[in-house]
Amino acid sequence: MPDTIMLAHCLQNRALTIWAKLIPIVAVASALIVTPSVTRADECPTTPNLSSSDGSQPANLGVLKLQLLDYKCFGAYDRDVANVLAEAKAYLEYRAAGVGKLALVLDIDETSLSNLPALLADDFGFFRGGSCTLVPGEPCGFDRWIADHTAEPILPTLDLFNAAKAKRVAVFFISTRREDQRAATVNNLRAVGYEGWADLILKQPGDKSSAQEFKTARRKQIESSGFTIIANVGDQYSDLRGGHAERVFKMPNPFYFVP
Repeated sequence: MPDTIMLAHCLQNRALTIWAKLIPIVAVASALIVTPSVTRADECPTTPNLSSSDGSQPANLGVLKLQLLDYKCFGAYDRDVANVLAEAKAYLEYRAAGVGKLALVLDIDETSLSNLPALLADDFGFFRGGSCTLVPGEPCGFDRWIADHTAEPILPTLDLFNAAKAKRVAVFFISTRREDQRAATVNNLRAVGYEGWADLILKQPGDKSSAQEFKTARRKQIESSGFTIIANVGDQYSDLRGGHAERVFKMPNPFYFVP
């Protein structure tokens, strides 16, 4: 998305967020979790979702949305992303001098591709179903976003991807996008410059494992085929936990949480 259009979206959503503070806020949990867990906003859990919950009043969601917009729209997010990826690239180039079959693992959403237009359309909420026209004031269903639109690359990640290829390090994408979204995902990755990866590993529609369980198992499979994963890059802790990588690099993502 061109910078001028992105800024317009940011400013528009900032105004909408200020107005939203004047009305009751519902679906708080769905605004924070991209892949809903067992507990949803329309039911109360039997135990606290967070071990740190102490019963005190949390920060106001409307204010947090304003902070998210400022963080993304005025450069701090891009700065933090660049810093993490620069560290990852330096390590990859150092480690690529080693022997053996070396691999880099990348997540897709908010790691390799940016879903910012969908996030702004949904006011940092999440809707899997429904259309995604990107018309102001209308929600964007995530499945239609994947099918109908081309997400922009996160450029420092694309730079890392190309550095890996130049050093003959195999690149594996591991994502909890569904297998039936493969064609759209491949087309998007290629359209924005990702070419020549070793494998794109997606989740079967009936797979009930968590993101962490799924990704850990797939990294283990990569290792079992003879590769050493020298770096694993993702925006969620569930992308990175579980081992089977020499180094992990956590990209910033305060916009949503995937358990």
